[in-house]
Amino acid sequence: MARDTQITIVGNLTADPELRFTNSGQAVVDFTVASTPSQYDSKSGQWRDGNTLFMRCSAWNEFAENISESLRKGMRVIVQGNLVQRNFEDRTGAQRTVVELRVEEVGPSLRWARAEVTRQERSGSGQGRGGYQGGNRNAGQSGGGYVSNQASYSAPQGGANDDPWGTSQGDSFGEPPF
Repeated sequence: MARDTQITIVGNLTADPELRFTNSGQAVVDFTVASTPSQYDSKSGQWRDGNTLFMRCSAWNEFAENISESLRKGMRVIVQGNLVQRNFEDRTGAQRTVVELRVEEVGPSLRWARAEVTRQERSGSGQGRGGYQGGNRNAGQSGGGYVSNQASYSAPQGGANDDPWGTSQGDSFGEPPF
């Protein structure tokens, strides 16, 4: 995949991610990110929106399930992945081609929001994996902030003893200098 076209897009989810399962039981999630560039118009002294790009995105397996459980319509997200072209036959039998983003990484944008990352137990390997619970600290401002009304994830088995960032070491090295 070293020669794939890799991009990063920042924008807002147009709808809740759509989770489905293939006939073989693999989870796949599809979602669309709307990204609108803005340019400053020095003559008018105002920002002007450009044309909105609607990028269809997809992810598979456990990653798909994490996305489906974490992201919601309107959230501002940062998505990184590879552009892929896919050919298919629609319901009328016509051949169609789409370009979509095969997601490698996704997360909330923290420009106008806060997120709390909670490690998830990875199936079968015992290694942690991140999820998050978001919240909007600047609810009165525009610009793509979001509010998450979802429940918090539970801690991995073993609790705080297994979380090296969740325990105090009894010194001030972890404390900010101010």
